[in-house]
Amino acid sequence: MKVGVMGGTFDPPHLAHLIIAELARVDLELDRVIFIPAGDPWMKATQKITSAQKRAEMVGLAIASNPAFSLSLIEVQRPGPSYTVDTVEQLLEEVGLNADLFLLLGWDSVAEMPSWRAPYRLSKMARIVAFPRPGVTKPDPAELEKAMPGSAEKIVYMDEPYLSISSTCIRQRAREGKSLRYLVPDTVGLYIVEHNLYQG
Repeated sequence: MKVGVMGGTFDPPHLAHLIIAELARVDLELDRVIFIPAGDPWMKATQKITSAQKRAEMVGLAIASNPAFSLSLIEVQRPGPSYTVDTVEQLLEEVGLNADLFLLLGWDSVAEMPSWRAPYRLSKMARIVAFPRPGVTKPDPAELEKAMPGSAEKIVYMDEPYLSISSTCIRQRAREGKSLRYLVPDTVGLYIVEHNLYQG
């Protein structure tokens, strides 16, 4: 089984997340894509973040129409900071050690991987699928290879899509009372309004 793994803060989830996951599913012939909202993202410890429960509920709404997408609460239910290597290890136990995992990441996240917890172990357990981000330079495979020997052959670089939608921009628009249509799924937009998210 080939399984895509789409992790992130998802504050909120938006259409770029869904487009990237679907492109990876089709192009890499994945059987499914699992969305994993971060419970306590250690790299954003100094930022104000919407509760894990609300972010998970928004992800559930966002992916509901695609039967190939599913939601995992691995990180939401785990106490303490969320580390990708721990998540992938637990996920392998759940989906089966013979499954092929494909970790879907933006170029910026891939470039930061050497600073993550046990990146060498992570690159042994999953293939990395690197998507371009506007304004971000493509990671240097040689630098990644130094930090994570053997990783170069396990990274798949995607050429598209170049999508500039960001959760930061969406939160700002919500604060300013601007329309979020065509940036987030309609169900997520309604949830943001109903729960008065990102207001101050």
